Amino acid sequence: MLNKLAAYLDSLRGKRVAVIGIGVSNTPLVKLLLSAGVSVTACDRKERSDFSAIAGELESSGAELKLGPGYLTGLGHDVIFRTPGMRPDLPELEEARRSGSVVTSEMEVFFSVCPCKIIGVTGSDGKTTTTTLISEMLKHAGHTVHLGGNIGRPLLADAPIIKPGDFAVLELSSFQLMTLRGSPDIAVVTNLSPNHLDMHKNMDEYIEAKTNIFAHQSKDGVLVLNSDNEITRSFALSARGRVRWFSRRSPCEGVYQRGDILVRREGGVESELFPSKEILLPGIHNIENYMAAMTALADLVPAGSMLEVARTFMGVEHRNELIRELGGVRYYNSTIASSPTRTIADIRAYDRKPILIAGGYDKNIPFDALGEEIARSCKALVLCGATAEKIRAAVVKTSGGEDFPVHMTTSFREAVLKASSLAAEGDVVLLSPACASFDLFVNFAERGQEFRKIVEGLEATQ
Repeated sequence: MLNKLAAYLDSLRGKRVAVIGIGVSNTPLVKLLLSAGVSVTACDRKERSDFSAIAGELESSGAELKLGPGYLTGLGHDVIFRTPGMRPDLPELEEARRSGSVVTSEMEVFFSVCPCKIIGVTGSDGKTTTTTLISEMLKHAGHTVHLGGNIGRPLLADAPIIKPGDFAVLELSSFQLMTLRGSPDIAVVTNLSPNHLDMHKNMDEYIEAKTNIFAHQSKDGVLVLNSDNEITRSFALSARGRVRWFSRRSPCEGVYQRGDILVRREGGVESELFPSKEILLPGIHNIENYMAAMTALADLVPAGSMLEVARTFMGVEHRNELIRELGGVRYYNSTIASSPTRTIADIRAYDRKPILIAGGYDKNIPFDALGEEIARSCKALVLCGATAEKIRAAVVKTSGGEDFPVHMTTSFREAVLKASSLAAEGDVVLLSPACASFDLFVNFAERGQEFRKIVEGLEATQ
């Protein structure tokens, strides 16, 4: 990989390179380019006052900064790295292409130079947990793993330490996949449902982006699909390599659930793996995440390692994360749940009806199914954010929803305190917003951290 990376960086010397977005994904990229003697302009819509020391640090290393509202004007650079969440067809990028610019991304370059096997995971829900489980199982089996993509750290900067026998395990968003010209050796699609329709033109574009995870596979590639999801099931028709399945509902070639037992079927031969009750994480959706991971690793990780991870893995931060128990009330943070389907899965994960805190940025996703689930399976609902009224309306119009306890609040803090005041011993208070966080927070993690802060201070505020 070092030779491939060195050759690529050498090809950029003497060229003008722009990196759009000074954040988690691209700051290591800027530093890598600068260290290789590449001329870099780092562009971001934020003003200089919005940055801490990183702006000055990049400038002192040789980067030119282009900040503020006009950060995309005049992109006449030879190579442009777009940030993962930016649409590739923005007018400014299209104009740059017409002028001869090459528009790429950190992930696209990583695929072109990576020497080891890549396992990629995408989907509407569960991809972060599934990606992490694959990484944990591989590590338990003795493999060296580099975890990145939409989770962890961007891996291009780690290129020199990756060896051919290692594994790169990547969470891949629809935005990263839209322009990807390579596919993982093993591609996993957890499920698909309406999501990110604020960024994608329509559902068809969203689905098409997801298919790019396997579109460039060879006949030796492996595609892991959810047999229980109609959209992902249809992907098998255009698969280039071998298709493996996972299912909670029916036997399949791959991994499926038979009663309480997870079973692997390979070439018609079945072997029992372990009971699903061994999985420490709560919820049916986490059983599906485990099945997806185990299907992907069928030839790479022994069942014993899979079982040990199931028994010990505590979960990923911000995903049904137990913050504390206070007065017999358990407070769970699932701020990552930015879609209705994810929140529905969260609600179903508990053995009692939770008091749900929801609402946030509007991604133009319907809340009808969520409204039904809330009215049927929650004790109460506390809402805040831009979508509060839409979610309330979805609950009210359900059968019996007119009498369901819905509480509207004007701030996130007020919502958490209200949910706490409604809770009695034995209750669960669940933050699972069903929406993105951009109306009130920088990202989902900041929202989860604020939830933790409020919950940890409850004794002092009550």
